[in-house]
Amino acid sequence: MRAITKTFPGVTALSEVSLAVRRGEIHAICGENGAGKSTLMKVLSGVHPAGTYDGEVVLDGRPARFTGIRDSEADGVVIIHQELALVPHLSIAENVFLGNERRGRLGLVDWRRTHAEAARLLREVGLTENPATPVGRLGVGKQQLVEIVKAMTKDVRLLILDEPTAALNDTDSAHLLELIRRFRDDGITSIIISHKLDEIVSIADRTTVIRDGRTVETFTVADEPAPRNRIIRGMVGRDLTSFYPDRVSSPGEELLRITDWTVWHPTQDRKVVDAASLSVRAGEVVGIAGLMGAGRTELAMSVFGRSWGREVSGTLEVGGREVRARSVPEAIEAGLAYVTEDRKHFGLNLIDDIRRNVSGAGLHRLSRRGWVDGDAELRVAETYRRDLGIRAASTSVGVGTLSGGNQQKVVLAKWLFTEPDVLILDEPTRGIDVGARYEIYVIINRLVEAGKAVLVISSELPELLGICDRVYTLSAGRITGEVPVAEATQEGLMALMTQEAESSA
Repeated sequence: MRAITKTFPGVTALSEVSLAVRRGEIHAICGENGAGKSTLMKVLSGVHPAGTYDGEVVLDGRPARFTGIRDSEADGVVIIHQELALVPHLSIAENVFLGNERRGRLGLVDWRRTHAEAARLLREVGLTENPATPVGRLGVGKQQLVEIVKAMTKDVRLLILDEPTAALNDTDSAHLLELIRRFRDDGITSIIISHKLDEIVSIADRTTVIRDGRTVETFTVADEPAPRNRIIRGMVGRDLTSFYPDRVSSPGEELLRITDWTVWHPTQDRKVVDAASLSVRAGEVVGIAGLMGAGRTELAMSVFGRSWGREVSGTLEVGGREVRARSVPEAIEAGLAYVTEDRKHFGLNLIDDIRRNVSGAGLHRLSRRGWVDGDAELRVAETYRRDLGIRAASTSVGVGTLSGGNQQKVVLAKWLFTEPDVLILDEPTRGIDVGARYEIYVIINRLVEAGKAVLVISSELPELLGICDRVYTLSAGRITGEVPVAEATQEGLMALMTQEAESSA
């Protein structure tokens, strides 16, 4: 890709960006949210067709002018986006061959051939599921593998993966990365976008860093003694002396106590949370660590106004008084706030602007006799835009146009406006670059310094060890341990996170 420039109304997303990828290598692209990584890959894959950008794309030594996805796929270029493009109610086989159906006589779908080919491809990536299984019944890790299988049906030569492990646990991530290595051995070239720098260092042959829509550098990972530091320096334009800001812990009185909390699955006859008990004090950050499926999010959502599950039982206390919050408004009234792990689906209204997103959860505080005070709403949104460092020209900017880090700040602003005593953060830095992560950690520190209680759910053990005072471990819906961070290690936490599963096996 030579001198690629791509503009949107009022914004230059890419400016003279160049990228060279060698046949049969794994090439990583790193950069902060909004740096232009995904836009560059959309140019390469024909999502942004030829004629909508300046510059040249060259594939196998000849110019490539893709007018759409079908053109690029015909040339063996396949992109897997961060938001998986699967139809949950269709089967695995139907999803794998969607738009690329295996047809027999009279042009009708040959279902026997479809299921046989799907089963063979599933075995190649290590999936043992029946091809007739609806995709919606699979976990995120297995859905990601179905996307890989879809790519394999298209004679892929160049595979582009945009944040492929962002929503995966460590086990699923390791499996996917090993699959990409296997593809390299088979001669398939891969381009991977990821914010998980340790993964980049472990898997990439070469790395290109992009900052503010421009190419910073490309280097061979094996030749660099400290590749992670070099990537960070290129991404943010400076060295980060510490990945986690310093904080002096001084916990106060207990603000949150959950006792014997039990939740049943809404449609299945099984407990998802089983007699869980925990507490958080004012001025304290407490973490919840657990493998995917352990019940972390289900615990948080059920506490927050019974947003998930059935037959919820147990005791919830906020500030020493028992709370019976059976709806989200009642949870907000009780002093709780919940930043969901899926900000795009549950945390934001992507077609609306910053101003209305910030005021959404606390609109009653801006209204009188059913009318919203627009001037007050604007002042509130502008205050949070400034205080949280939301990078946008004004609060009238659409939230859907913001980078992941700035979207997360808008979600935080929405809940901070409700003035909660207890803030539950579910995967607060998922899909966010290292610079924006640091800014989120600073915001968390400011909250606990102001006497708030913060409960953090994270799949990344280094993050929990870096920002928390204590960590609870959750396995199969049960609390299996409580460890002060000063005494915690990743290995020790992992042992507790798998304890219940091992004993039940």
